[in-house]
Amino acid sequence: MTIFLAIILGLLFGFVLQKSGAADPHVITDMLRLKDFHLMKTISLAIGTSSLALYILLAMGIIDVSHLGVKSSYVGVIAGGAILGLGWAIAGFCPGTGVVALGTGRKDALFFVLGGLVGAFVFTLMYASLKSTFLFDDLGGKATLVRTGSEKFIALLPSLPAVLIAGVLAILFIFFAIQLPEKRTS
Repeated sequence: MTIFLAIILGLLFGFVLQKSGAADPHVITDMLRLKDFHLMKTISLAIGTSSLALYILLAMGIIDVSHLGVKSSYVGVIAGGAILGLGWAIAGFCPGTGVVALGTGRKDALFFVLGGLVGAFVFTLMYASLKSTFLFDDLGGKATLVRTGSEKFIALLPSLPAVLIAGVLAILFIFFAIQLPEKRTS
């Protein structure tokens, strides 16, 4: 049942990415060049509403905190994020939008996805020699902004209620999304 749910959710997510224009590299690069804000509005609204929903469902006990995962903070995460961002800006795809674009038949997405798979394979081969380097130096462990109910994550603001902080941040993201124009006005 879990794999069936994952497939259904993946298809729905891919459908939303396609309909929002996120599978079109021109839409992404126009967003990154601050020319077209439609996708940025969509992303900000999604972050705001999903964050608020997540923390409300956590507070109500509907979602078990053990299902949350937080990446450890280390130098390689920052380096990897920079490489991902650079690739996103150059190609106009991130891993999810590249797969969706491939599903629509874009040939450039085929090269993007294959490049990502080759890169992951090369990293897998090099991992043993990289794991003892500075790339895996710990920068503080697994940290969240607020308490999630799990003691395995460090909370940066432990005394503040998670739903309140998530609510304020969600409202800020939603307000930002509403205030953004569709296109650059200048």
